[in-house]
This record gives sequence, C-alpha cells and structure tokens, in this order.
Amino acid sequence: MPYITEENITEIALPRWGSGDDPRAAELLTALVRHLHAFAREVQLAEAEWAAAIKWLVRTGKISDEKREEFILASDVLGLSMLVVQMSNKWDPAATPATVLGPFHLDRSPDAEYGADMSEGIPGAPLYIHGVVRDIDGKPVGGAVLDVWQADSDGLYESQLSVDEARLRAKYTSREDGSYCVRTIVPFGYGIPDDGPVRELVNLTNMSTFRPAHVHFLIEAPGYERVITHLFREGTPHLDNDVVYGVKKELVVSFVENEPGPTPNGGESAEPFFTVEYDFVLQPQRPSPAGAGA
Repeated sequence: MPYITEENITEIALPRWGSGDDPRAAELLTALVRHLHAFAREVQLAEAEWAAAIKWLVRTGKISDEKREEFILASDVLGLSMLVVQMSNKWDPAATPATVLGPFHLDRSPDAEYGADMSEGIPGAPLYIHGVVRDIDGKPVGGAVLDVWQADSDGLYESQLSVDEARLRAKYTSREDGSYCVRTIVPFGYGIPDDGPVRELVNLTNMSTFRPAHVHFLIEAPGYERVITHLFREGTPHLDNDVVYGVKKELVVSFVENEPGPTPNGGESAEPFFTVEYDFVLQPQRPSPAGAGA
C-alpha cells in the first residue's frame, strides 16, 4: 500500500469513494472528492482557513431548524440553488419559469377560499393577485394548489417569528375554469438575515444583501410539473442584483393601484388597493425514466 503524499492522495481516495453499489452515489461522491481536492490545491488552502470553514459549517448547522434552513440560504447566495433550478426545469418556453424555494417555506399552510385574505390583521396596502392557471396549450387547469407565502413589511417571514398561527401564508385552489385569487398585502424588499453565518460570508464581499419585493408561489396539479416561482414587483429596487439570483424577466409584473371599489374576489374595498393579474402556465409532467421506481 502506498504512503499518502500530497500528489497521490486524490488518486487513492477516489476508488474508495466510488466503491459502493449505487452507481449514481459513486458518481456524485467521487466528483465531490475530486473537486474539493482541486479547490484546495488551487487556492493552497491553509490549515487555519480549513478550520475556519469547518467552524462556519458547524455554526450554520446549529442555527438551522425546522423553521430556518440556513444551508438553503447558503446555497441560494452562492448561486448553487438557481443553477440546480435551471438545470432541472428545462421546460417549454411558454411555461412559467421556476426560481428558488428559499429558506423560509413552511409546508403546513392552511387552505384558503378563493380571494380569502392571508394577511388578515397584518398592516399593509391591500393586494389582490389573480388570474388563471393554464397548461402550455392555454387550457385551464382546475384543482391546482397554489401554496403562497411572503415576508411582512419588516422583511420577516412567519418562520422567523414566534407566532402560534399561520401568518402571510395559505394554500389556494384554482376553480374549475382555472381561475384563482389571492388577497394579501403589497410586499417589500428585504435583506437576508443579519444574525447568521451566511450573512457573515456575504459581508466579506461588496455584493448586495437584498432581495427585491416578491411573493412566493409553489403550484402543484395532477399531471403537471410542480413549479416553485415568485412574482416580483416591477420597478422595485434590487431586481438587477438579487442576492439569490432569483429574478427572471417573465416574473416581473406591474402592481396596479386602484381607487376604492370592487375587488377581484367579488368584494368591495373601502381603501385604495393594488392588483396583479398573472396567468400561471404549467408544464405537462414528464414521463419517468425507464425503470424508475423499479
């Protein structure tokens, strides 16, 4: 057995990490080792730098829990999340493009009726987002579930607060004709959390720490690909330097201000309100690869 040297350690490690029975796991793990070693050689990584990186990873793990996914935030700001999104969702150009999930999604949002107010009791300018869920041929998709969430006017999500009930999140279902309506408040842009290891990492650069104003959507319907996306407010700051690289031109929309009067959910508003009209277009589900799940 050869003794380990700087020159041969990668050559010795790779077969070990490729020795499992799962071919894909072997591919992933050997590539990881190869690129990690190449990185260390390229930058001539010092022991003190290695130790600092390990401590950063430990702190990132400690601050993460079921409500806060600091590792997802790290992936987001490094551009990895959007790269994976781009590689994984190569859809018809007519389909609504996907973007990042983000670290603050909670999957237990309550069901809401058409046009129900998911922002009830939270200050902010009323906003109605409405339109039709369609397929790429223009046919309406009824029964699509729209999981919606957003930050408040202080830039905080429910998962960052100590609250006992759903806050600025809900699940809506498109009607038979594909129509949907969400009642919420106008979103604001915000900076990523300043109390964690990811913000410390970003602060080593001169890059923006902000996200432009947006509302999150996760849309699912039988027979269609799940889409995770945002709607961004046109003209809001940081559209061109979103810290998580999530902006796409197809997702930048006009927020139209309206005088008091009839609202898109069939009600009435005694105060001025904003509307966004947007049709989500779903990609038909791709067939599973031969042998998948066997």
